[in-house]
Amino acid sequence: MYELLGFAPDVDPTTPGVFTNCEKVIPYESGMKGAPSEVDVGITALPAACYGAAVLENLSGNRRFIAGTASKLYENSSTAWTDVSRVGDYTLGVDDVWQFAQYGNSALAANITSKIQRSDSGDFGDITSAPQAKVIMSVKGFVMALNTNDTIYGTSPDRWWCSALFDVSDWTPSVTTQCTTGRLVAASGGITAGRRFGDDVVAYKKRAMFVGRYVGTPAVWDFQQLSNDIGCVGVNAVADTLVGHIFVGEDNVYVYDGTVARPLPGTEQIRNWLFKDINPSYIYKTAVVWDRITYTVAIRYVSTSSTGSIDSCVVYHVLRQRWGRWNTSMQAAVNYISPSITYDGGSPIVTTYNAGPMIPYDSPFWNAGKSVPALFNSSNILVTLSGVTESSSFTTGDFGDEDTYSNCDNLKIRYTQNPTTSTVTGYYKDEEGATLTEGESSTEEDGKHDMRQEARFHRFTVEQTGDWQATGIRPKLDSTGVR
Repeated sequence: MYELLGFAPDVDPTTPGVFTNCEKVIPYESGMKGAPSEVDVGITALPAACYGAAVLENLSGNRRFIAGTASKLYENSSTAWTDVSRVGDYTLGVDDVWQFAQYGNSALAANITSKIQRSDSGDFGDITSAPQAKVIMSVKGFVMALNTNDTIYGTSPDRWWCSALFDVSDWTPSVTTQCTTGRLVAASGGITAGRRFGDDVVAYKKRAMFVGRYVGTPAVWDFQQLSNDIGCVGVNAVADTLVGHIFVGEDNVYVYDGTVARPLPGTEQIRNWLFKDINPSYIYKTAVVWDRITYTVAIRYVSTSSTGSIDSCVVYHVLRQRWGRWNTSMQAAVNYISPSITYDGGSPIVTTYNAGPMIPYDSPFWNAGKSVPALFNSSNILVTLSGVTESSSFTTGDFGDEDTYSNCDNLKIRYTQNPTTSTVTGYYKDEEGATLTEGESSTEEDGKHDMRQEARFHRFTVEQTGDWQATGIRPKLDSTGVR
């Protein structure tokens, strides 16, 4: 058996185990598997498109699920959304997004057109002295704001602010409170993204990185330039993961591990293909989402087939360093934390034993407090990515060589979890670079797919329905002659 190596369109297609294409197939610890389907969890649609969402947890362990639109902030309560906007609402631009952070018992929300919003419970309101900010985060007793607009300095895309120490309501510069501000001028352009890294702050520009470290008064935060070539394309194009920050730059996918930023291991398998598929006009909309349950990162982006909406996705396993594809359309992504669900608990999606949703019994969705990847679809509805695989497929590379003609009798796939159905279509050609000819199709029988085709190179497309997992593949090739 050849080990399944995942989606690797930039690798030599004669490498055994690579996929030249796949859809709704993702990596896991031992191999590849079908991607979950979308599940409507029964929450009513937002009144308008989602511009960002987050699940925030206060000091008592109570969670709030907040979602923002262009004009409102909403809080989820059971199956409904409650308007928790400030008086006067908001006016986000078409490319603006909401960013969220938790500071003690305060839920914070920010966008570049409104002062930072605060809510300990109920409605949000302006923090009067706070700036407007594209990026916010809570770190080391401060709230950091990046790419700001304020009453003192005006619009400053390269500016950072920090609140007073242990006081999110105080944004008046003072040596005593340690509230201060500064600019990152060593590289051109505005700050595009930012994330905390332990007790540090990492600020990204399109082609630069800065690391800020707390040093106390009078400077408070000391920012040192880490790179003058590597940066991040958008506010959501970076995620804090098990191996560090994984982020999308203008020419590659990178990882920052606390010491240096470098290309993400395994990206050479996909980089050329990926950056041809990403629509350069909308690369700033790219969203990187970390799933700590499966150790995978989903990179969701606008493809060249789209006119501006996110429609495509590649998935990376941080331990296996393998790739898959899982194309779905979305407005915004969120790691949804499900409540406890029982048959008699008034759940909108579980009412009787035979009318529950098609979610596997071992899905983390059923465990209260477990994080599940979710997104808002084009209908403004929250769906979790936790259902049974509906349909999936992968196309192998080319088995064979330039000298030997071979006959393929069958293809075996080592399923560790059998799909509901598995169908294989064979393709063949006599030299690399030539057009493939379609051969026979067959369903699985007795652990193999029978077929009959003769050529120098053989390729196969495998289509499945239902959940499945597989670790290996092997065509049975018998030599029929050498030229």
